[in-house]
Amino acid sequence: MAKYQVGVVRELWRYPVKSMLGERLDQFFATEGGVAGDRAWALRDPRSGNILSAKKWPRLLDFQARYQTPPDGGTGEILIRLPDGRTTGADDPHASSAISDALGHQVRLERAQAGVKSKAEIDTSTIFGDVPVEQIFPNWTAATMPNVFKLPLGTFFDSAVVHVLASGTLEHIRGLSPKGTVVDPRRYRPNIFIETLPELTGFIEDAWGGRILEVGEALRIVAIEPALRCVMTTHRQGDLPRDLGVLRTSAQHHAAKVGVFASIGSAGTVRLGDPVFIAD
Repeated sequence: MAKYQVGVVRELWRYPVKSMLGERLDQFFATEGGVAGDRAWALRDPRSGNILSAKKWPRLLDFQARYQTPPDGGTGEILIRLPDGRTTGADDPHASSAISDALGHQVRLERAQAGVKSKAEIDTSTIFGDVPVEQIFPNWTAATMPNVFKLPLGTFFDSAVVHVLASGTLEHIRGLSPKGTVVDPRRYRPNIFIETLPELTGFIEDAWGGRILEVGEALRIVAIEPALRCVMTTHRQGDLPRDLGVLRTSAQHHAAKVGVFASIGSAGTVRLGDPVFIAD
């Protein structure tokens, strides 16, 4: 089996509550269900029944969630920091009320449950920032595009359970972007950010489709597909400013696709500095 090294693990991320800021880790364990504890909770609108996403509700990125105790099947204790600095536990009976007051919209914080079908909301007029919908999907316009999308059964993932991003790809995007554009991996919310070898250039992940990404001793990432980006990458978060140009550049040069979404073929623990190989 032919394989070659593409880099090493530079950053690891987990997002305990969908669309909130997450936590940077030194290591994590991932199974076919994804990174342990990732997107274990989300906010549901009790009136529409839909899940809130920062695609439509950018203020969700003013909240941050992290595990107080290690997740065991997503059941670890989660602490949520509100925009004013106060905190609430995900299991606190008043958590939904506190988050609703801070967000200015009634929501219900809930845990992902097997067998439950969910849809997430988008604003079709802004889903790709200032890039027209028809530039990404020629058969749709903002008026005809659906304003909800289905989440995988029993989960709060948008599509796939793991997201991987290459540093070389971001360097390529920086070179294509107007001066002053802040291209940062946090905008793309990857689980694994790979520091790729300097000789690998361009949109590096294009060479990974149909192959296996070997990370560390045991983790194997399969079913690799290009990740379609949206307005999420342009939102202000932490010290990153609002920047529509981030998405505009990837739409112009790569059909708005940056990084990859994928599945887990073999479970394993991943640590910072672990080597990453691509294999046939």
